[in-house]
Amino acid sequence: MSATSPDVAEKPRMTQRQVLEALSGLLLGMFVSMLASTVVSTSLPVIIHDLGGNQTAFTWVVTATLLTTAISTPIWGKLADLTNRKVLFQLAIVIFVLATAAAGFSTSPEMLIAFRAVQGIGAGGLAALSQVLMADIISPRERGRYMGLFGAVMAVATIGGPLLGGVITDAWGWRWNFFVALPFAVLALIMVQATLHVPAHAKKKTSIDYVGIVLLSAAVSLLLIWVTNAGTTKTGEWSDLANNNDWWSLNTVLMLGGAILAAILFVIVELRSKEPLIPLTLFRNRTFRLSVIASIATGIAMFGASVFLSQYMQLARGATPTEAGLMTIPMIGGLLVASIGVGALVTRYGTWKPYLIVGSILLIAGLSLLSTIHYDTNFFLVSVYMFLLGAGVGMTMQNLVLVVQNSTRPEQIGVASSGVTFFRSLGGTIGVSVMGAALAARVIDLVADRKDDIGTALASLGDKAPYWAEQLQSGSLPKVSAMPEALRIVFEDIYANGISHSFLIAVPFAVISLIAIVFLPNKPLTTMTTTERLQASEADLATVSVPEAMATLTATGAVQKVDASGTRRGDDTDAR
Repeated sequence: MSATSPDVAEKPRMTQRQVLEALSGLLLGMFVSMLASTVVSTSLPVIIHDLGGNQTAFTWVVTATLLTTAISTPIWGKLADLTNRKVLFQLAIVIFVLATAAAGFSTSPEMLIAFRAVQGIGAGGLAALSQVLMADIISPRERGRYMGLFGAVMAVATIGGPLLGGVITDAWGWRWNFFVALPFAVLALIMVQATLHVPAHAKKKTSIDYVGIVLLSAAVSLLLIWVTNAGTTKTGEWSDLANNNDWWSLNTVLMLGGAILAAILFVIVELRSKEPLIPLTLFRNRTFRLSVIASIATGIAMFGASVFLSQYMQLARGATPTEAGLMTIPMIGGLLVASIGVGALVTRYGTWKPYLIVGSILLIAGLSLLSTIHYDTNFFLVSVYMFLLGAGVGMTMQNLVLVVQNSTRPEQIGVASSGVTFFRSLGGTIGVSVMGAALAARVIDLVADRKDDIGTALASLGDKAPYWAEQLQSGSLPKVSAMPEALRIVFEDIYANGISHSFLIAVPFAVISLIAIVFLPNKPLTTMTTTERLQASEADLATVSVPEAMATLTATGAVQKVDASGTRRGDDTDAR
């Protein structure tokens, strides 16, 4: 005797048109997130200059968003396994866009950093929930094709955002960049409500691991604060690291020690928690473990490139924000071609591992080549390097989430998907912090080495020399494109050298990513959606339970009920 689930047997699979309708609001929500993030990327050097911030402030404007994105991603993923995923996605859109709009009223770097941190909370929800919701309605085998659509949306937003941001900055001022996503957000909320119909899941008791949230936040925050501040003087200006003992100061011991202690306590709490923020049992899964390692390098490449290539274009090549947006198109082109093309191939042939291996090799090549650029490097070569890096990100980013979803139990899809996204964001956060710290230190060293050249350039400026000398001594991020030519050439060379040095730091992580991907189990992609897998597991439980109950009745003459966990319970008569 066997039992089957009516849902599995009778419920028809969604047609491609129905899937596209369901995804339309989801795609627009992701477009809002990407547009609001990328529209300010080309104008950040101008923003930090106008607000009087330095290189450390520039780095923290980026890492504040990445930090809260990383910390909130597993929280959103856990909530997705416990509550209504559609409502959570809409809430994430609201938080993200309102914080973005508020950032437009910033009057200081600190105020901007604070609003960007809130923005990251919404971004974490959009990043985690989009993957979880997609898994609800599309099987891993078919998901490659639709992940190509996500890649296309990301590419359009990533191309259009910097271009639009550059035009807005040059025409009306950088503050308008923070308001441009508002109408798209309203439309996204309406479309998600109208088109996204997610299958209902069994209700669970919601239990949030608040202690784990605090400990995770403390560990990551202390680590990042230490990375960005170690080696600085009390005034916040970077000094020669070789002669500076701040790396071994009491602050270093307290911050680094506190981060390690918080991390250890976090692990202990997660092992004891009923509903852990990041179930450590996931790390028993070899696919999850290796995908996490690989995702860290992808995050460093993706976020590091977007931040420091924008700086390279404006500080090392004297481009305006609009020109900087145009100059980064090759990288986005590589991401677009790779994500759409590889997504289609994964769906058609069902194989994924060769594309991940090629993608990780392209990551290594792109980062290595970008570490060789100078202020006068032929731009065609720079474009090729950016294209390779973009293609590497496009091949690896979405597919690492895909293989984890394919090998994870359906009831843990939310937390597993957000786990990979979390470590990718964490890798990007730490990577940007380390690269920014290295850039700031390198620039200070190079300025000291080129003191004579800078003095000669200032002397040639005549009456304007005192003004530019004061600008250089202010400690704020310089506006290189506005400098007189003699001074501009010196600082373009300095910043190009510093930025290329930063890219070199990311190369070892990309190599580790390749090694992790090579050892990933090459498991075939299932053709069932998460909902169908849940229904099938319930049907399997019924199939096993009914014969067991009948066998018990035959042997003992008493009915024994088998609950969902497989435990037999006698009826009232048997108990008596």
